[in-house]
Amino acid sequence: KARIAAYKICWSLGCFDSDILAAMDSAVSDGVDVISLSVGANGYAPSYYRDSIAIGAFGAVRHGVVVSCSAGNSGPGAYTAVNIAPWILTVGASTIDREFPADAVLGDGTIYRGVSLYSGDPLGEAPLPLVYAGDCGSALCLSGHLDPAKVAGKIVLCDRGVSARVAKGSAVKLAGGAGMILANNADSGEELVADSHLVPATMVGQFAGDKIRNYTKSVPSPTATILFRGTVTGGSPAAPRVAAFSSRGPSIRTQEILKPDVIAPGVNILAAWTGFTSPTDLAIDPRRVEFNIISGTSMSCPHVSGVAALLKSRHRDWSPASIKSAMMTTASNLDNRGSPIGDVSTGSPANPFTMGSGQLNPERAADPGLVYNITTKD
Repeated sequence: KARIAAYKICWSLGCFDSDILAAMDSAVSDGVDVISLSVGANGYAPSYYRDSIAIGAFGAVRHGVVVSCSAGNSGPGAYTAVNIAPWILTVGASTIDREFPADAVLGDGTIYRGVSLYSGDPLGEAPLPLVYAGDCGSALCLSGHLDPAKVAGKIVLCDRGVSARVAKGSAVKLAGGAGMILANNADSGEELVADSHLVPATMVGQFAGDKIRNYTKSVPSPTATILFRGTVTGGSPAAPRVAAFSSRGPSIRTQEILKPDVIAPGVNILAAWTGFTSPTDLAIDPRRVEFNIISGTSMSCPHVSGVAALLKSRHRDWSPASIKSAMMTTASNLDNRGSPIGDVSTGSPANPFTMGSGQLNPERAADPGLVYNITTKD
């Protein structure tokens, strides 16, 4: 068993340094064994002496507390990882083998794989007119920029970027659209993240998005529909893979120290959800749920924090450095097919600056055979 203590550090205006430090001091004073922190700096990681999380974490580690932090969601560019102080356990995000497929079916019979958490009335198999948002006022489907006269009753192909994915579906709904196909850009590549859209919608990868966009321009009356397949688990596609959004190294502050340290499940994760807001966090969304599917390093960090607590309960004499060592030296570099862990953003094998030591392996971490211990003096 484990007890959970929660400390509020974030408000409607943001997360302030004073609250972060006060919460970490309180947690240490209360005798916690692990601090899990799914927040971080905007932009590049600040210098350690100006980073409230790094400062608070150093104090916690001095008292024997493991500090696990999210690496950030600013990937796939280099040097984007935050919470990179050497004494912090920095966690990137990986995919899992559970998906929520929703296929985009074009009028010519072509089917493109997508994902969605939409749970309302389906569109059905009969095709509807398909339009590209770039021809209707806003390729990015920004709210208030779509022309209702061109969108009403149609499925809209939107480009990913700038606004939130669910906000694009909201913009389509407000303009009278019947559904949405959300196409990835080059940065997101083939990364597919399921969302609880307000309209029948699916997200497709960059390759499929380019094909669908060409289809809308190559035929006089393009049509499409979206077929929702529910929940599917299995080995296709391979998992884990490093999420495209997961922030990467090298460390912008100490390049000779590997960051992130490990990766853990952070895509399409089932998590508890507050009843005070909708699953999309949009004002026009009246739905309320107890659980939600969420993606981000804010989801991968708690996985590692939980394993840190398990290791601490099994090895009471282990220091934070020993626990971190056990995780890193036993992490896996292979997916569930026995191939090297891939990078969703490139389609190629991941490297240490994208996945750190590899995918967290709780069972192996519990009995690593050897741990490397250092102290705050080091």
